[in-house]
Amino acid sequence: MSGLTQEHAQPSYLDQQGKYKGLLGWIFSTDHKRIALLYLYTIVVFFLVAVVFGLLMRIELFFPGQDIMSPQTYNAMFTVHGVIMIFIIVIPGLSAVFGNFFLPILIGAKDVAFPRLNLLSWWIFLFGAILAVLSQFAGSGAPDTGWTFYVPYSAESDSNVVIALTAAFVLGFSSILTGLNFIVTIHRMRAPGMTWFRMPLFPWSLYATAWIQVLATPIVGITLLMVIAERTLHIGFFDPALGGDPILFQHLFWIYSHPAVYVMILPAMGVVTEIFPTFSQKPVFGYTAIAISSLAIAGVGYFVWGHHMFTSGMSYSARWFFSFLTFIVAVPSAIKVFNWLSTMYKGSIDLKPPLLYAISFIFLFMIGGLTGLVLGSLATNVQVHDTAFVVAHFHYIIFGGMGFGFFAGMHYWFPKMYGRMYNIKLANIAWGILFTGFNFLYFPQFVIGMQGMPRRYFDYLPQFQVGHFISSIGAFILVTGIILMIYNLIRSAHKGEVAPANPWRGSTLEWQISSPPPLENFDEIPVITGKPYQYNTDDLGNE
Repeated sequence: MSGLTQEHAQPSYLDQQGKYKGLLGWIFSTDHKRIALLYLYTIVVFFLVAVVFGLLMRIELFFPGQDIMSPQTYNAMFTVHGVIMIFIIVIPGLSAVFGNFFLPILIGAKDVAFPRLNLLSWWIFLFGAILAVLSQFAGSGAPDTGWTFYVPYSAESDSNVVIALTAAFVLGFSSILTGLNFIVTIHRMRAPGMTWFRMPLFPWSLYATAWIQVLATPIVGITLLMVIAERTLHIGFFDPALGGDPILFQHLFWIYSHPAVYVMILPAMGVVTEIFPTFSQKPVFGYTAIAISSLAIAGVGYFVWGHHMFTSGMSYSARWFFSFLTFIVAVPSAIKVFNWLSTMYKGSIDLKPPLLYAISFIFLFMIGGLTGLVLGSLATNVQVHDTAFVVAHFHYIIFGGMGFGFFAGMHYWFPKMYGRMYNIKLANIAWGILFTGFNFLYFPQFVIGMQGMPRRYFDYLPQFQVGHFISSIGAFILVTGIILMIYNLIRSAHKGEVAPANPWRGSTLEWQISSPPPLENFDEIPVITGKPYQYNTDDLGNE
């Protein structure tokens, strides 16, 4: 690759001087790297709020009966915890932070296609996030419907459902704008010589994700508006007394929300795909298969929503069709896992924190995926639907997948983002505590779910206490690991050892520029002459 340099005349993006100084210089910046950090800081703040809500719920579930909160408070806390985690953290997290920061660099561009639209999407995101939290405290009481807003209850509840629905609707606009920006950026901004199959695999995952954001998000936005209209204008979309159908809501909600699972997980898959070749010092095994499988996951993911509704009432033909497609969508995910393991096979393994989190991602995601097949099977779904088994499966996919993928990306790209190294020993300890706490928290819920423990319940029968007690202990272990990890990263961002340009010996474009990156990423736009992930060669652009 030509045009790459580790020395640059431009200032770092952290030192840029524009029209505004200080905080205003950040919140009005159109630089994709600063916008990515704005997303990061916003997401971390709301993540900690949601973690506190989750920990309080686990304290309540330590023992049977009422301990620290009323059933209404528990339902409200559960709802806002879910809204924050799903709509504010999980869906935008990886795309908004690492996609914004590294997509232009990885494809050899100076910025995204629409920098001002990128900034607007963060402003919309911030407004929606604040609305979601305000719904917990304002007006007639916190929403208590659950984050899925199922009718008829969400159309009849006296709580602040409209505020929460509006928050989710606003957040959807941010997601659509980000997806649109990424699609145009990937189509129009790639460096000379960077054909589709010379593009790194993280941009491939962002591309597949962006199409889901653009095509699926409007559906849930319209659905949420329909609930608001039913509450305020008494239009009978879902109320049978007015000629509506409550099952229609479930179809419309899950037509978006199952593809949204892949909005959450595809970027995480892209992140770990960058990490495995770097810490194995080997090219990615099956590059084309991984790239195409991302598009296959995004495509098939549109057609499996019905497996959330096997017990809601649908024809036998529809049930077996959705069950069949649920098994089919597991195939491209399995292709990725095979290729990740093959990439590490006989590689020069360097077991640093990013790789530890990436390997943990495979382990936890496989547990989530295999238990997903239990839920996708008609016979077993009837037994474990709406039990704690689903809670465990969901968190192994989302937190074990997206969450650990996010932590992997943070530890992988931290030196590039801040120009500082973190304490690797402390990062390893935090990983061990976090991984242990995660499994103690969620794995017992598979067991009590199989025993019949329903999900979303404020109270439970005494025979489920052991599982809940272990889960609650795991929650405290998990939170300890999260706090230690965040402490290490915050401290290192200010006081860490100065990072070299390429501390992990990576081969993609971001590692060929200085740490932190220059203001416009490259002094000269690179010319790409070969595939990515080429190691043990003087010219990284040659195959």
